[in-house]
Amino acid sequence: MSVQSRNNYQPGPVYVEIQQIHKSHLQKKFQCLTEGITKEGNPTPLSKIYTELYITEGGRGEVNDEHEVRQIERASWRRSARGRPINCNDIFTPLSGQDKPIRRVLTKGVAGIGKTVSVQKFILDWAEDKANQDVHFIFPLPFRELNLMKEKKLSLVDLIQHFFSGIENHAIFTNSRVMFIFDGLDECRLPLDFHSNPRCSDMTEPVSVDVLLTNLIKGNLLPSALLWITTRPAAANQIPPECVDQVTEIRGFSDPQKDEYFRNKISDENLASRTITHLKSSRSLYIMCHIPVFSWITATVVESTSDESGSVEMPWTLTQMYTHFLIIQTSIKHEKYTERKERDKEMIFKLGKLAFQQLEKGHLIFYEADVSECGIDVTEASVYSGVCTQIFRGEAGLYEGKVFSFVHLSIQEFLAALYVFLASTRHDLHKTAVDLALQSKNGHLDLFLRFLLGLSLESNQNLLRHLLPQTRSQSQSSEQTAKCVKQKIRDQDTSDRKINLFYCLNELNHHAVVDVIDRRRGTLYVDMLLPGEWSTKRFEFKISEQQLDEFDLQKYIKTPEEDLTELLSPDEVLQKLVPVVASSTSAT
Repeated sequence: MSVQSRNNYQPGPVYVEIQQIHKSHLQKKFQCLTEGITKEGNPTPLSKIYTELYITEGGRGEVNDEHEVRQIERASWRRSARGRPINCNDIFTPLSGQDKPIRRVLTKGVAGIGKTVSVQKFILDWAEDKANQDVHFIFPLPFRELNLMKEKKLSLVDLIQHFFSGIENHAIFTNSRVMFIFDGLDECRLPLDFHSNPRCSDMTEPVSVDVLLTNLIKGNLLPSALLWITTRPAAANQIPPECVDQVTEIRGFSDPQKDEYFRNKISDENLASRTITHLKSSRSLYIMCHIPVFSWITATVVESTSDESGSVEMPWTLTQMYTHFLIIQTSIKHEKYTERKERDKEMIFKLGKLAFQQLEKGHLIFYEADVSECGIDVTEASVYSGVCTQIFRGEAGLYEGKVFSFVHLSIQEFLAALYVFLASTRHDLHKTAVDLALQSKNGHLDLFLRFLLGLSLESNQNLLRHLLPQTRSQSQSSEQTAKCVKQKIRDQDTSDRKINLFYCLNELNHHAVVDVIDRRRGTLYVDMLLPGEWSTKRFEFKISEQQLDEFDLQKYIKTPEEDLTELLSPDEVLQKLVPVVASSTSAT
């Protein structure tokens, strides 16, 4: 978009030097990308690894509070994405048919999908004079850092000066076009009371940060400023619809972009090809690769577990993948530091406790009080090394204090499940967890449940013993758990409720097909999760009374040579059932 079409402002010469200093500061801050790790080591230039994400027009900002993996799984089966693709640098450009200028953009996307990296790329392109040069100053103000100023009263000018010391003349705001970027609305711990907060239109008036933000967004304060807000979908309703001019959605990697990522990330071309082939044959893993952070976790595991010949036994389930990832990060710690291995269980247990407590509260970021409450010394070097640099991280805020988070929500959910696995003595733990997950209307315990059940597999427990030698075996076997899950599938009336239970069977390495026998009618019903669709299907067959007495579904659809039978197409399932089927009456 041309300068004239968006504003008529031109910065005076007195501000040009300030602008260049500010751009230089932002270039240094955002030019490198640290994939899941802290600032130790050699960060990668953003320009070398950045893959353009799929950003679309995202409707009116309606809230989707389903578990985010469920949202990803649903979206992955949609053949045509809603809305029009938008380049990240053009999110303030009106779409065809839009006459009203766009001042406030809300961008939605699940955790780890690339919102913050997109913000980083947008800022870097501006600072390097590549895009949006009609904007004279960009001020990124992440909510996780604004939270640290919750109790303070200060003016908008004071706020900017606290974060950007070179911006000393407040007249800059009235003589230049400025943009504020508020990243991570879902991490906000401010009230954001748009209805009751007092009006503020004076940039020099000291008020709470909450009042500053609501007045900026409503347009009472600095009405010419552009605002970009990013959020996870469940928090989108914190901004009233009338305060948003454009909604966009980041949908992560498309299938071709997944392939591109692994070919760029994994240096061994043959290993990269094998990884892509393997992932495409495991639906639950390939779906997760829409999320860039998960693709990074997968590449880390594959490269770290392959031998010199390139041979590697790749994980088939999420639980296997994350268990390997935890072991890898702990091994890195042992190579770099001389800490005692006995401390691993203690630290992992504490991190798991933190993960579980904060998961219950719906928090993805935490502060020193949250961390200390779980017995973790925030000054301890081990908290920021090895297992913690790529799983749990602390970063200094621009203003004051430290902010902590797990690298991704799924890592937090895995550690929370591991904590429950290590801490719980309930003999009915799995049944209770399944019941709680089914009671959740939005599926917020779905992935936690998959991990918890997956940890009941002896193979995963054996993996854990490499890390935690004293790991006990679960009293409830995976066979018992699978039987419980299958019964729950039989009891569910709706496909939505069944789908995560089928994925739980996948974590238990059981066939994702469930049989129901009606002896009175001599009918066999087969429920399965169809490949390529977000739905389950029931097939109905007539079989003889003699076959009913000896029927064992596993015998017909799974052989030792097969890996996961969730990969079978409906036709393949039917072919394997031919020996027992007398006639097929319907498929519903």
